[in-house]
Amino acid sequence: MSNVTIKQIIPSHPSNDGDGVRIQRVHGFNNKAFSPFLMIDELKSSNPDDYIGGFPPHPHRGIETLTYMLEGHFQHKDHMGNVGELRSGGAQWMSAGRGVIHSEMPVMEEGQLHGFQIWINMPGAKKMRPAQYHDFQPESIAEKELGKNGLVRVIAGELGVDSDVVTGPLQQTGIRATVADIRLPLPDTVELLLKPNDQTLLYVYRGELELGGKSIPSGNLVVVQGENSRLVRRWIPELCC
Repeated sequence: MSNVTIKQIIPSHPSNDGDGVRIQRVHGFNNKAFSPFLMIDELKSSNPDDYIGGFPPHPHRGIETLTYMLEGHFQHKDHMGNVGELRSGGAQWMSAGRGVIHSEMPVMEEGQLHGFQIWINMPGAKKMRPAQYHDFQPESIAEKELGKNGLVRVIAGELGVDSDVVTGPLQQTGIRATVADIRLPLPDTVELLLKPNDQTLLYVYRGELELGGKSIPSGNLVVVQGENSRLVRRWIPELCC
């Protein structure tokens, strides 16, 4: 097993988007280690006033977004006639291509809203493609149990987990990318089989992550590089590699 190198730790910061929606944001617009990702937004609240205005109709071009909801629903409408509503545990992918106008409305479920939106820069050669949209309800997300109470859910691409490879339902994106939600009870470990030339981003959104001798609390994104990685302690990161 190879040790990974922690290249950078980036803390999230409070921000607002849409019609005053409160989010925690990590961005790396001028950071080559973050590329081709642009931002990771975390939406988390038990107060409807934090997001009730949602994201009214607005344009995008040349980017992709991948939205994943842990708790709550997310309603999508666009100028192409697509209408979708994610349930808790589902995901949606939108490729803006040469242009799209859409709206997104988060909806609390059982008093809670918690989800993520990952912004991805499209390669220049693909920026003028027609816009696309697909949603993936929770039953379509690939899962692998980790011990008694752990779980890995792969949304996009494929991820080597211990001795298995887990393949997610989303494969056709502008770039080759893996997005997974990994949940470990305390104490426990999992080994992720990473490709040495890939960039790996770990966003810790609950508990803490022990990696490379460091304990990283929730609300931080870690940029790492290495072939295999043993992740330790209580954590539930959003991982993109």
